Amino acid sequence: MLDRLDRKIVTLLSERARISLKELAGIVGLASPTVAERVKRLEERGFIRGYTAVLDARKLGFPLQALVRINPLPGTLHEVQKMIQDTPEFVECDRVTGEDCFVGRLYIRTIEELDAILDRFHDKARTNTAIVKGQPVARRLPPLGRDDGA
Repeated sequence: MLDRLDRKIVTLLSERARISLKELAGIVGLASPTVAERVKRLEERGFIRGYTAVLDARKLGFPLQALVRINPLPGTLHEVQKMIQDTPEFVECDRVTGEDCFVGRLYIRTIEELDAILDRFHDKARTNTAIVKGQPVARRLPPLGRDDGA
């Protein structure tokens, strides 16, 4: 479980991964070496798995996003999963319960590009696609609970 200070550190790092330890320490009210040790412990315990840059797909030339539900035909599950993994336009994909086995997010340049990608799955799976119009909630942390000492 995370204490109040660890939750604050994790939240700040998720918002600003490049924040300096000195600035982080000033915000949470601890000395830099103490914050460095807490961050190291959070990494070792697996709460922090890495640091990343958030890129703007549109500025990188991918103006469209699509969500694709994929339901492999009988006997093709592993082959379809490999196809998804080998398609770089899939920027993330979840294996899910329900009628569909996979829900993936693709970044694409054109509808024609989307069609070409989906055509490769035609004899292996059924697909259902939605074009993303907006994102009212961007990727964010789950609500971090309170510990007994907070």
